[in-house]
Amino acid sequence: MSMLQRTLKQIYPQDTDSRDHANERLGQLALPPWALGDLMDLAVDLAGMTRSQKPPVARKAIVTMAGDHGVVAEGVSKFPQEVTVQMVSNFVNGGAGINALARQAGAEVVVVDMGVKADLRELADQGKIINKKVGLGTDNIATGPAMSRAMAQRAVESGIDVANLLAERIDIFGTGDMGIGNTTPSTAIAAVLTGKNVTEVAGRGTGLNDEQLAHKIDIVTQAIAVNKPDARDGIDILAKIGGFEIGGIAGLILGAAANKKPVVVDGFISTAGALIAYAIEPFVRDYIICAHRSMEPGHQHMIDKLGARPLLDLNMRLGEGTGAALAMNLVDASVAILTEVATFQEASVAQSDN
Repeated sequence: MSMLQRTLKQIYPQDTDSRDHANERLGQLALPPWALGDLMDLAVDLAGMTRSQKPPVARKAIVTMAGDHGVVAEGVSKFPQEVTVQMVSNFVNGGAGINALARQAGAEVVVVDMGVKADLRELADQGKIINKKVGLGTDNIATGPAMSRAMAQRAVESGIDVANLLAERIDIFGTGDMGIGNTTPSTAIAAVLTGKNVTEVAGRGTGLNDEQLAHKIDIVTQAIAVNKPDARDGIDILAKIGGFEIGGIAGLILGAAANKKPVVVDGFISTAGALIAYAIEPFVRDYIICAHRSMEPGHQHMIDKLGARPLLDLNMRLGEGTGAALAMNLVDASVAILTEVATFQEASVAQSDN
C-alpha cells in the first residue's frame, strides 16, 4: 500500500460530539445569540477537527512550497523564472512578506523545495529548507503534461511526508507557495475542477495587462485541450496541468487531515492545491479553513467548489502564505471565544426572556 493510500485511510470527518459540545457552550455565552458570527462557526469547526473543547492552535507553521514551471516559456508571467530561487533566499533570510506576517502571527515559516529550477542542496544541508525536489521545474503544459503520473503522486506524498514530519510539534498548518508562472497551472486546475470557462477563472497574476491576460487565457485553454485531464482524477489533473508545489500543497492538506490538524489555506495557488486534495479525498474539506478571497477572479469559484467561506477579503494577491498567516489571528480569536468567554451562568448575568 502506498503512502497516499495509507494516508487516505486515516482521514475521517470532524467529530460530531465535539462539535455538539462546542455548539452548546457557545450558545450559553454571555452575549447575544451567535453575536460573534463566523468566529463562533470557526470555533465549532476547530473543536470538531481537533476533537477538543480547548483546540490546540498555539504552535503554528506556514509551509511555503516552491517550484518552477515550464509554461513560463510561453510568456505568461511578468517576472523571469530566476525570481523563484531569489525569493526562496529571501524567505530563508526572513525578509519576505510571509516572514513579516508569520512573525506577527507567531508562526514559523517552513520552506520546502518541491521543484525549483536550481540546486538548493546547500540550503537543505544547512537545515534552512526541506528538500523534497521532484524535478527541476515542470514541463511546459502548453505542449504536453507537466509531469508523469508517478511524479505527481510523489509530489503529493512529499507534502504528506512534510505534514507527518511537522505534526509532532505543530498544531495548525498554513499553506504557502512560490513559483513564477504558477497562476497559469492553477487557472487550468480551477477551470477543470469548477467546470467554469477559462475566461471566468483567469486573472492577471503578477500584474498582466489586457493583451498579456488574453494570451494567458489562450495558453491555459491550449493546455487543457492538449492534455485532456480527467476531472474525476486528482492525480491525473496534477500530472497533466499542475505543478510540483501545487502537489506538495495538496499533500500537506491531506497529511494535516490525516493527523486531525487544521490547515489554513492561503490564496489562489494554495486553493488549487486544496482542490486537488479535495478531488483525491473529499473529507479533507472538514480540515480546511479558507483564509481569504484573493483578487484573482477564479478564486471565489474555487472556494465555492470547496463549500468554504473565506475569513478575510483584503484585495490580496501575493501568495507565499501571507493570507494564511493573517487568518491565524482569527483562529486564535475563535479559540479564545470558545475557551475564555464566560457563560451566563458562570458570569451570573441574567438572560433575556425574549
